[in-house]
Amino acid sequence: MMIETSSYSVKEIKQLLHEIEITPDILEAFRNDPRGGVRNAVRAYEREQKERERVDALYEYEREAAGEGCEIVAGVDEAGRGPLAGPVAVAAVILPTGLFIPKLNDSKKLSPKSRDELYDVITEKAVAYKCVLVDAATIDRVNILQATINGMYEAILNLNPQPDKVLIDAVNLDRLPMPSLSIIGGDAKSASIGAASIIAKVTRDRLMMEYDATYPEYGFARHKGYGTREHIEAIRKYGPCPIHRKSFEPISSMI
Repeated sequence: MMIETSSYSVKEIKQLLHEIEITPDILEAFRNDPRGGVRNAVRAYEREQKERERVDALYEYEREAAGEGCEIVAGVDEAGRGPLAGPVAVAAVILPTGLFIPKLNDSKKLSPKSRDELYDVITEKAVAYKCVLVDAATIDRVNILQATINGMYEAILNLNPQPDKVLIDAVNLDRLPMPSLSIIGGDAKSASIGAASIIAKVTRDRLMMEYDATYPEYGFARHKGYGTREHIEAIRKYGPCPIHRKSFEPISSMI
């Protein structure tokens, strides 16, 4: 299909880029159009196509699961294993197969603004999601790894529908009633795990903002409970508060 670009307005060409099959010949014709608006539209289209390819590659593990007969796949990840204060957040997310979510990635690679935007998209479009918060007292009692594992089981088993397979970021869950796969760095390799990492991170960060209003002397809004110099100095000055993890150093030595 050949197109005489001069017979179309810039607005019409922008529409065509999303309404017809764009062959290499058509794309080249648009690239050669002398109008700046058309060239800008082509660049935007090419960026979107590149992003679609990147996000599509994140569904490799989900497609493999579908090939095994597991149509409903959940991704699981946590946020907040390292901080000195606050809960660990664990999320499980089931995405529609192949759903294109621009910018979807490991939450650590995203800006707070992008995470907030993606949180809204994921919670709106996910087949199901569940986020569990395991508090500091439980972390102190059972240790952070076990608290995270317990939270993962709770998040998965509270999904509706239940997944046929679970993809987990770097943790093995041997007692699940369905198959699972632990993937090192899974939040950057699986769309479902990446979505879970965003839900967990945003949920926890928003809670730490609330804690900042309750315990303003610690600066939780800025460091979210991580062991920054500012945070450690505040603990030394004021002592730990109820949401501090008293089994974590340097707090355990202080008390």
